[in-house]
Amino acid sequence: MKKIFLFSILTLLCSEIFAQAKNKAVPQQLIVPKKAINFIAMGDFGRNGEVSQKEVAAQMGKTAKAFGAQFFVITGDNFYPSGVASTQDYSWIASFEQIYTAHSLQRDWFVVLGNHDYGGNVQAEIDYSKISRRWHMPARYYSKKISIDGDTSRQALFVFIDSSPFITQYYANSDHNVNGQDTAAQKLWIEEILSDPSPNIKWKIVVGHHPLYTGGNRITSKDTRDMNSSFKNIFEKYNVDAYICGHEHNLQYIQPAGKTHYFITGSGSEITPTIRHPDGGKFAVSENGFMTFSISADQMTVQVINKNGTILYTGYIKK
Repeated sequence: MKKIFLFSILTLLCSEIFAQAKNKAVPQQLIVPKKAINFIAMGDFGRNGEVSQKEVAAQMGKTAKAFGAQFFVITGDNFYPSGVASTQDYSWIASFEQIYTAHSLQRDWFVVLGNHDYGGNVQAEIDYSKISRRWHMPARYYSKKISIDGDTSRQALFVFIDSSPFITQYYANSDHNVNGQDTAAQKLWIEEILSDPSPNIKWKIVVGHHPLYTGGNRITSKDTRDMNSSFKNIFEKYNVDAYICGHEHNLQYIQPAGKTHYFITGSGSEITPTIRHPDGGKFAVSENGFMTFSISADQMTVQVINKNGTILYTGYIKK
């Protein structure tokens, strides 16, 4: 059985190497949809500018300017190795303020917590929202409705969750101080927000740190299984269109059976290996970069961009 699994993984890896080479051989132009919500998603970044963080930041600035990014979705692990100690921690300067300096990046950053953030002072990351004009984390989990082209009758509902407390192994790990978090209360809150009956909500986007599906190192790990068992049915029940996360340090798009599309954008600094997931993997690459998303009334456009500005993949989700 192990030999068959290993052969399958090697076959997928060889196919992925060929697919990535093919993607790089065909230059693509940046698509900038009009009358849409345009944002950039990126995560797993805070390393004092090291491990390609500066290069990714520089390209984000260029892309945000050309793309007209209205805001940024940040998928957690904001400060390595162990979060921040306070709102005055030097990491705010070294890993955030002095790295993402482009004028185009001075817009709202909607941020979620990652497991490494739980190694420090989580409340400090929440409180920094009162200090920074662009850092938005009003609570460990929160939601926001954003109108498409200013039309309040056409909205996208964004639900920002705190996924670390749903990973059972963290409760025995002193590096991730999740003890005391009420996952039942958070899950009830998530269902309440997603069940919003407003006819104005045309899209539902959930943002967290941990993936439900991955073609990365954690493809069969307990934390991936924990997330899948906690949220797969909820996402299906409430017709969630997309789940955007990080945790795996690569770029992936997975569309398993069901209604929800899964995106991993966790290569803001360090990168790790990946293959296309065997259950609906549409794209996977182990490169530094980020994703752009454009949401119009009837279509979501996704573009995967590396630190050099090369567009590696473009996909469309129709309503």
